[in-house]
Amino acid sequence: MPRPRFTLPLGSPLQLLLLACSFALSAYAGVRLLDGDWFEIALWFVGAALIHDLLLLPLYATADRLLVRATGPRRTWVAYVRVPTTLSLLLLLVWFPLITGQVTRRYDAVTGLSADRFLEHWLLVTAVLFAGSAGLFVVRLRRKSAAPHGR
Repeated sequence: MPRPRFTLPLGSPLQLLLLACSFALSAYAGVRLLDGDWFEIALWFVGAALIHDLLLLPLYATADRLLVRATGPRRTWVAYVRVPTTLSLLLLLVWFPLITGQVTRRYDAVTGLSADRFLEHWLLVTAVLFAGSAGLFVVRLRRKSAAPHGR
């Protein structure tokens, strides 16, 4: 028997309060963000949305479809590739200028730290993510094969 989930009734005072707080926080962040050069920031947001929707989304949707087709009846295996790939690509997206070495001088000047090792660290984190996913996959396969077949 499934356990009942905790849900707020639509339009409850707590839900409205949480929504108002999130709008207030978003407005504060927007005002602080746009305090500087608002045109370049707005241009960056529009460009990022367009690049995501027109280039990245079709690319990773196609890659995911190919992965699902390649696994055939073993579709549950796909998650063991999806999760580390998504996390690795998200880290690459966030740290791309430092990983590719495009802003190393500015980073060095502002932080006083070297930016030379970002590529190595990203590759290491990616390797750990895939190794952890593979380890979890093997553990779950063994657990499933050791389970009694009467279940």
